[in-house]
Amino acid sequence: MEFYNEKVVYENPLLSLKIFQSERMHDFYIDWHHHRELELLLVTDGILDVYIDDESVRLEAGDVAIIGANQLHRDRSIGVPMHYIVLQFDLEQFFDHSSMPYMRFFSETKNPLSQANYIFRENAHAKAEAAESIRSILQEATTKQTGYELAVSMLIKKLLLLLIRSDSKKILAESEDFDRARLRGVLDYVETHLTDRIQVEEVCKLANMSYYYFVKFFKKAIGLSFTEYVNYRKIKWAERILLTKDMSVSEVGDRIGMPNMAHFYKMFKKYNDCSPKQFQKRMLAWNRQ
Repeated sequence: MEFYNEKVVYENPLLSLKIFQSERMHDFYIDWHHHRELELLLVTDGILDVYIDDESVRLEAGDVAIIGANQLHRDRSIGVPMHYIVLQFDLEQFFDHSSMPYMRFFSETKNPLSQANYIFRENAHAKAEAAESIRSILQEATTKQTGYELAVSMLIKKLLLLLIRSDSKKILAESEDFDRARLRGVLDYVETHLTDRIQVEEVCKLANMSYYYFVKFFKKAIGLSFTEYVNYRKIKWAERILLTKDMSVSEVGDRIGMPNMAHFYKMFKKYNDCSPKQFQKRMLAWNRQ
């Protein structure tokens, strides 16, 4: 089976998101592809058959489907013309320190995210709410009124909250006995020690867990390994510094506890697809528009 890795290009560097409305004028199969962004489809007119890995779902006007990050998928319209809205976004960019524990619901460590499509099939209210949020995001991204980035971010979180609260079959939840309090001290410790080189061994004592149990528990609870989480928080801090302080890239690296420039650049590019300097230039250019 041939497939390609789609590169999703964001219009606004402040939003790791792409949304567009399209018209399908043919009934050919779209090639198998995947991308790191989570995707939501809303059919506004016509019929669309969506194939996700070895599953398939038929969408008609008003129907919504979700496709997980890096899930192989393709589609085909049944009859033309067919109109639909595509929403793609990098999930990690819409989580902050307070909401990060809920990222585990979308980490797909247990089930492919597409299995949550039962929500839209069985819950008409949830489907209507999701469809309205997608339309609102398209409206905000199109009109670009002042503060639309805030509006879009809130609507994305509203969609994620809708999925979590509508998941009656617990497809998204890894388990019911997740004890968030056991990691609260660890997460607070990370935030107050971002300038340091934080070692896993240091935080195991805070959580009162052995090294091996902590590593597994953290990954299951957060959806990222502890090292990935620390790097993610450091890069988020670096982004803020680059936009608010007059500091060189090397000074920023030192400030966030990544004095090795090669490592800093590698981690920054992982989350932003560009170097720190390129990120700064893009943001400043966008703000001047």
